[in-house]
Amino acid sequence: MTKSPGNGIKSSMEAGSTKAGNTKVQTTPAPNNEPEWASWPDKKLLELRFCDLRLRIKDSALETRIDQLLRELRQIGFKFKPFFWLSTEWFTPDGVPGCAAPFYLIHPRLAELELSQIGEVEGGTAEWCMRILRHETGHAIDNAFQLRRRKRRQKIFGSSKTPYPEFYEPRPYTRSIVRHLEPAYGLSHPDEDFAETFAVWMTPHSTWRQRYANWPALKKLEYMDELMAELIGKPPITTRRKQIEPLKGNKLTLGEHYEARRLQLGGMEPNVYDRSLRKLFPQRLEDTNSPNSARVFIKKIRSEAMAKVTRWSGEPKYLVERVLSEVEKRCLELRLGIEPDRTETKEDFTIFLTAETLKYVLKGRNREWL
Repeated sequence: MTKSPGNGIKSSMEAGSTKAGNTKVQTTPAPNNEPEWASWPDKKLLELRFCDLRLRIKDSALETRIDQLLRELRQIGFKFKPFFWLSTEWFTPDGVPGCAAPFYLIHPRLAELELSQIGEVEGGTAEWCMRILRHETGHAIDNAFQLRRRKRRQKIFGSSKTPYPEFYEPRPYTRSIVRHLEPAYGLSHPDEDFAETFAVWMTPHSTWRQRYANWPALKKLEYMDELMAELIGKPPITTRRKQIEPLKGNKLTLGEHYEARRLQLGGMEPNVYDRSLRKLFPQRLEDTNSPNSARVFIKKIRSEAMAKVTRWSGEPKYLVERVLSEVEKRCLELRLGIEPDRTETKEDFTIFLTAETLKYVLKGRNREWL
């Protein structure tokens, strides 16, 4: 997840009072060293400005995850250490050997707000957070050693000058890239392919040679292994510690931020499946037993879809069944129906189910947030 400087898409408290909108708020710590806003209801918390949260990475769960990442880099033999700062989302700016991490990972109350406003907490479990940190470190090390200038790197992964697409096709069944974050996220851009490959390569106890044997992606991993061996023990070329869009300088309120985020995400509903399901099944039916209902459609293709998703994802049948049951239930609740004349719906649904199964495992929706 890279970000060019200037392109906006985007813990102890200090005593004092500030203003959030027209509401005067106190940021004095509570007696138990919890920030006062930790007990506020959503409405009041959304009126607070980011700069008035006064967050820091030190002594947080995020610091624990970062320390683990730095230990992993040391154990490999790297001198390079990425630096981290807080912002509104995960990103690594072009040319910067460091990564921004989202504010909501600093305190459980902020993670709770993120979940209620967006529907998920990206990096909210320990495993998920480590996956993202390794991915972002791939971008940071790319910047630190100016690797994108290398001709062989460009030949294997593509040019960094390639524009980022507005959307990309997940294709979770492809074997040309590794599987790490979102299904087939490496397809979105050459730099994401590089970062995903690096993350798989550096993961402790990774069995990538066996896991990706006979995959075209293995050539990328072997190149990464060769490239990183060259960098071990060497100081980085770029060392500037420039923070892009730091939280401490952000005067937006949390409410303004989430309003913009929902607009950016197309008005995403809290249910994780809704946006995709409404695209797959655009009709709304009163009779859920109609031959054109999504529920009836899924019942017809259930066995075939289950077999393909189990094969494509590599996940056990019971887990695919669990995700499919959630999807069926949501289709029934939304009273969704198919377009009768559209022939691609079966293939599109199978790809969707594969992607959601992989996300289910990655995001650990049955686990606790940090």
